[in-house]
Amino acid sequence: MKKVLSIALVSTTALTALAATSQTAQAAVQLDSNHVQVEAGDTYKSIAANTGVTIAELEQANGREVGGFDLIFPGETVTLPGATTTASTTDAQQTVTPQTNVEQTSNQETTTQTQSTTQAQTQAVTQSASETQTTSTSTTTGTSQGTFKISFYDPAVLGSNMGYGGVAANLSVFPKGTTLKITLSDGTVLIRTVNDTGTFAYSNPNQLDVAMPNNQIPSYGVTAASVEVL
Repeated sequence: MKKVLSIALVSTTALTALAATSQTAQAAVQLDSNHVQVEAGDTYKSIAANTGVTIAELEQANGREVGGFDLIFPGETVTLPGATTTASTTDAQQTVTPQTNVEQTSNQETTTQTQSTTQAQTQAVTQSASETQTTSTSTTTGTSQGTFKISFYDPAVLGSNMGYGGVAANLSVFPKGTTLKITLSDGTVLIRTVNDTGTFAYSNPNQLDVAMPNNQIPSYGVTAASVEVL
């Protein structure tokens, strides 16, 4: 009878201990997203189960021997595997950021160099075209009409919208529509079309009044030039 009672007492004690273990298996206090504090009854197995990780991962995160004997005490802080992962991810992001900045800077420098090269090429083409046009104009010859006096005027100042491609002349000498090549004494070549006759030019058949913006009119005013009809 005593033996039966002893067995019953032992069984009751074991069940009580098991119940206590079951009740305290989830007692670990969550300190933050990466750490828990051990409470009485906690084991690596119960902490791993409650936090959704494996025992091996928990052991690795805390520097324990995988598969070894894990002795922990109440009040001890256990690191969860997520802490290591988060740190690694953060480090990786920090490592990538400078590289991205370097790549952006490199791309900006490349773009700037490309734009500079394009602008230089455009300027070179424009200059080449300008030089070709000047050469072509300079070498164009017509029928020489001799030397004429040349004066200048700005049609816009006089309220005219005739533009700057014309020249006022005595129409009995050069009819309207006649294209003239005017070579100034300093070598400047002007191509103008007779489109008007001013009072002064009309009364001076050996003088031409060339249309030109005020800011480009030579300071010397009246000069001499050789004139050809193209």
